[in-house]
Amino acid sequence: MAILRDAKRAFGAPGIAPRWTQSAKDAIGTAYSAGSTVWFTASAGILNEVYYPTIDRPQIRDLQYLVTDGESFFHDERRHLESRLEPLANDALGVRITNADREGRYRIVKEVIGDPHQPCILIRTWLEGDEQLLARLRLFALLAPHLDVGGWENSGYVAEAAGREILTAEKHGTWLAMGATVAFVRRSCGYVGASDGWTDLAQDLRMDWEFDVAENGNIALIGELDTRDSREFTLGLAFGKSLHHAATTLSQSLGFPFSQHRERFLDQWGRACRHLAPLAAASGDGGRLYHSSHALLLAHEDKTYPGAMIASLSIPWGATISCGRGTW
Repeated sequence: MAILRDAKRAFGAPGIAPRWTQSAKDAIGTAYSAGSTVWFTASAGILNEVYYPTIDRPQIRDLQYLVTDGESFFHDERRHLESRLEPLANDALGVRITNADREGRYRIVKEVIGDPHQPCILIRTWLEGDEQLLARLRLFALLAPHLDVGGWENSGYVAEAAGREILTAEKHGTWLAMGATVAFVRRSCGYVGASDGWTDLAQDLRMDWEFDVAENGNIALIGELDTRDSREFTLGLAFGKSLHHAATTLSQSLGFPFSQHRERFLDQWGRACRHLAPLAAASGDGGRLYHSSHALLLAHEDKTYPGAMIASLSIPWGATISCGRGTW
């Protein structure tokens, strides 16, 4: 396993001043298992802050897909698509997000869970729509690391693990690794506002830049996903205290079918909620709010320090205040 350190270094360091996202969340999620020390939040159809290894330490700003046909349009999920979110089950903190083109041409459907045993977020993704358009679409995963609770001083790298290239980032000994069950046909690390993937695609609907390294700044990672042979894949985002740890966790998580992870994820939450009093008949929604509220409260307890609770998986005024060096 090695980081590719050649001459392809991104320009525009250190990038624009970083910000967190808005504190209004549509959903939070985590596996019930104490071994899965990772939590995610979602709003506007995308993942926002992901917390690791404790519930009070956000490690990314957001993760979303970008879409273009290379000729006439460029969409990001948050700004340009209509979003619908629904729970995978009443008792389980996993979600299904459907983001639809406003002209009805295509849809991106995502099921998001935590690996039931490891610190890895799994996003089963599939594309729906007109096949002639889908054949022309280019799909990109865009990730904004804010490791160790801050957007400055992050470093991103294209790395090689188990014979394939992945995207990684590091700060103060905390690592993340992003990969998928389909290949990245292009990858790049850049500085936000200068050489990042969103800026690249927005200019001419093409990914022209491929940088292997962007160090010590406000960075973003982008990978073009190979959907030519399959419109369905699983994207993984894993964390660890070393590159080896994060990359190994990612490889292990993606090595099992998403369906197996999903079944185990739902089973863990189901067993945790079996003792609930049978109040569904007394409710107006079949007990849905009752069950989801119970799971939500369980999710706000830390898994490393039992009994430690956090008020909310969000950052107050995150979209308006500066994201400092290692501070909120």
